[in-house]
Amino acid sequence: MTARVQSVLNEVKFIVGYKTYINLIRPFLTHQEIVATGMRQEIDRCREAIRLAAEGHKVAIVSSGDAGVYGMAGIIIECLEQEGLINLPLEIIPGVTAASASASMLGAPLMHDFAVISLSDLLTPWEVIEKRVRLAAEADFIFAIYNPKSNGRPQHIETVRKMVLDFRSPDTPVGLVREALRGEESSVQITTLEDFTNHPIDMLTTVIIGNSQTRIVGPYMVTPRGYKL
Repeated sequence: MTARVQSVLNEVKFIVGYKTYINLIRPFLTHQEIVATGMRQEIDRCREAIRLAAEGHKVAIVSSGDAGVYGMAGIIIECLEQEGLINLPLEIIPGVTAASASASMLGAPLMHDFAVISLSDLLTPWEVIEKRVRLAAEADFIFAIYNPKSNGRPQHIETVRKMVLDFRSPDTPVGLVREALRGEESSVQITTLEDFTNHPIDMLTTVIIGNSQTRIVGPYMVTPRGYKL
């Protein structure tokens, strides 16, 4: 998170967020009152944060990574509109999203055009996700894949692997980063398009699939930008 986030946390009276994300920032909290909710209660969190803010309180609602990348920023704006409070003061503070965090631990795999795709079909039909994967693979985009595998949809990532293999070499580098930049919990694995689904992958893993130019340089995964050396 940025320095601005830390200063805002000290300014607000209430912090609203998913329990797991609240726990990640507890070392930075002192006087704030916590409103924590469980998974899939995003709308409830937004409405409660807006209610508190409308009463005149300073409120922070917490996302992981960047609030504007698969985060809470969009739904906050939509809820403000629904409540007729779109002019309520709002500051959206960027953070480091998992794609950037994971890339930094792998080397430099996102040095050229890339696509970020979530495999969660809770809010997006799987047919739409498949189409986006196929077209991005055909266009030779690097992939950063979020939410790659869960107990309810264990086969989606294998389907993606097979789709991308229609357009890329089996030895295309693939990076697997779990809990990127979260200290001792982080782990990094560089493997290949042919083999990567044989490694442990879960909802906390970010999968980065290289394009046709991505290569391994020593311990690093690198996509050349095109500079003449």
